[in-house]
Amino acid sequence: MIPPAGAGAFLDAHGWGGEIVPLSGDASFRRYFRVKSQGRDAILMDAPPPHEDPRPFLSVAAWLSAHGFAAPAIHAADAEAGLVLLEDFGDARMREAVDEDAAAIDRLYGAAIDVLVALAGAPAGPFAPYDRDTLQREAALLIDWYCPALGIDVDRAGYVAAWDAVLGEAAAKRPVTVLRDYHAENLMLVGEAGSLGLLDFQDALVGHPAYDLVSLLQDARRDVAPETEQAMIARYRAATGAGDEFMAAYHVLGAQRNAKIIGIFTRLWRRDGKPRYPTLCPRVWGYLERDLAQPVLAPVARWFDANIPPELRGDPLALAR
Repeated sequence: MIPPAGAGAFLDAHGWGGEIVPLSGDASFRRYFRVKSQGRDAILMDAPPPHEDPRPFLSVAAWLSAHGFAAPAIHAADAEAGLVLLEDFGDARMREAVDEDAAAIDRLYGAAIDVLVALAGAPAGPFAPYDRDTLQREAALLIDWYCPALGIDVDRAGYVAAWDAVLGEAAAKRPVTVLRDYHAENLMLVGEAGSLGLLDFQDALVGHPAYDLVSLLQDARRDVAPETEQAMIARYRAATGAGDEFMAAYHVLGAQRNAKIIGIFTRLWRRDGKPRYPTLCPRVWGYLERDLAQPVLAPVARWFDANIPPELRGDPLALAR
């Protein structure tokens, strides 16, 4: 993790010259470094063009901050170079906090739900719509990457038709800002009070409020107990007045997101050489099958039953050997 060319000059120009310490990256081409300068810490995001563009991150961060949400402050940015200097939220993630202390699960998941309640009450941001075409394109990642990796020949037209039959349930009566990657690894415990800081929101769109709830409660990276999922859904519905139609959307978007993630994790292995991601797929298949068991998803469930047998639902890297 060598700092990007130009990082030193960028930091010097904005009064942040000092030590640059590498941090872990993520599933994208972005890399992160901690900058230590004159007793201060900040985070340097390297979002190198042409693979990355930090402008959406800057736009969403500005909208979130303007509406009272805890996005990191932007100390400096050079969008052309793909360099952004952010407020340092520290190293305390919700993920480790709930993994290490079961007593914190209800409190921290409850706090995460409260952020989504606030998002549902805010005006939708000036972002592109999370429309049916986008949802279809994302769902197709499973048949674009997972099925070919296992040599499964599937009915593509039937897949599209099955999703088309159910995606109407995910049309939002009152669209909201959807952060799209809202889960325990992207929520930071900030300050002595441990309030939740938001990260990885650059792909925000305007869509159904159930989507971020699914991201949180059907987490691809950690097991969320069914009783926690149900309790947090109840908390959200009590705060927002969401009715039964909300639950239909929750399961449709859950199935859509989980199908997408299985495709993305397979792509990260096959295209990008990141073999740890396929190992997460069995958990995601578990969530997907729970959603497919709901009556609202009967057309999609029938397609899966006809095209991908249960023994081929799992870790694509292991199954392809």
